[in-house]
Amino acid sequence: MKKKLIIGLGIILTAFLVWRFAIRSKNGADQQFTFVEVSKGNVENTISSTGTLRAVGTVEVGTQVSGIIDQLLVDFNDQVKKGQMLAILDTIKLAVSVREAEVGLQKTDAQYEQAVYEFERIGNLYAQKLVSEQEYIQSRTNKKTNQVSVQIAKIALERAVSNLDYAFIRSPIDGKVIYRSVEAGQTVAASFSTPTMFVIAEDLTQMEIWAQVDESDIGTIKEGQNVRFTVQSYPDRTFSGAVRQIRLQPETVSNVVNYTVVIDAQNDDKLLLPGMTATVDFVVESKQDVLLVPNLALKVQPTEEMIAAYQENRRKQFESLPDSVKEKIRSRMGDRPDGGGQGFGRSGAMPRDARRLWLIDEHNNLQMIPIQTGISDGKQTEIVRGRDITEGMRVISGFSRSDKSQAANGTSIGQPGFGRPPRPF
Repeated sequence: MKKKLIIGLGIILTAFLVWRFAIRSKNGADQQFTFVEVSKGNVENTISSTGTLRAVGTVEVGTQVSGIIDQLLVDFNDQVKKGQMLAILDTIKLAVSVREAEVGLQKTDAQYEQAVYEFERIGNLYAQKLVSEQEYIQSRTNKKTNQVSVQIAKIALERAVSNLDYAFIRSPIDGKVIYRSVEAGQTVAASFSTPTMFVIAEDLTQMEIWAQVDESDIGTIKEGQNVRFTVQSYPDRTFSGAVRQIRLQPETVSNVVNYTVVIDAQNDDKLLLPGMTATVDFVVESKQDVLLVPNLALKVQPTEEMIAAYQENRRKQFESLPDSVKEKIRSRMGDRPDGGGQGFGRSGAMPRDARRLWLIDEHNNLQMIPIQTGISDGKQTEIVRGRDITEGMRVISGFSRSDKSQAANGTSIGQPGFGRPPRPF
């Protein structure tokens, strides 16, 4: 019984090996290559960059006088109105300065009144020739000097009143407090630069992105250009925007010249927050519902065996034609039945976007079709022109056998032109 089981298993194994050999022999041509399909869809050519989100209409609020913060009236994320009180500094010293200025003004007013009286008195005496001209001039000068002192005292009072008013920090716009850098009891010093106490965003439904674009790509960026971007907080959501401004002042970082591009972005849901890092894609060009081929198929380098097989197929097809047809083909192709002398037009000039696709036809023969390519997204490329190229066509993208893989970087045949592609006659 055991012997019969072993014999049966041997028969089954032998039958399986024979079946596999037959299948492999039948599809030997297909198993030499890997394939991809020509498809139809949308493609975009984009330029990627990164940038930082900012609120549009952001205002930094500081103080013009030094002092201790006596009252802090708002906090982070508070909604404020224009003119609303944000903080109050200690006003004791400032109020004292106002009173001192008021007293000083009163003193100079009294001195001025005395100088006016003396000028009038000496003027009457001078008219009667009872005092000298020098005394008259001295009294007039004294009057003018005291008049100037009154003006100076008034200015000092205005300054003191203004400084007292500056102690009351108010919001310059309607908006939301997105930053606060001070606490109650803290001393702020207004010296050469005004310290920032609050940052208020006017409207968080309108955001902007400051993106850095490399000098090699800045030429393709235009005002009004559509932009897509994502943020790390919402990786599955794509936001949109438009280029508002291209700033001409360059910034050099690690010997790379970058330009700042300002992008407007709607934030109706208020998901975007100031300071977020945005990964930006500038849409340079887009096409809809076009034939696409994976880029792997455009990188295939034919081996010597592929070139020989292709040329032999072309030769056989040529030899099977009537003599009259052969003569016409010779005159058109320059006695090159393999199609090697073709150009991409009647002039024979080959455009820079010329490529080729390799495939196995319905007769299991290796064929090559020249194409003209359009835009690419890095994974797929648009086929602008290509005879007999259809959606779903399987084209060669690589080699599946190890011996063919080693030969993949072998001698390549020159790219043919875009006239009539090589095909069976």
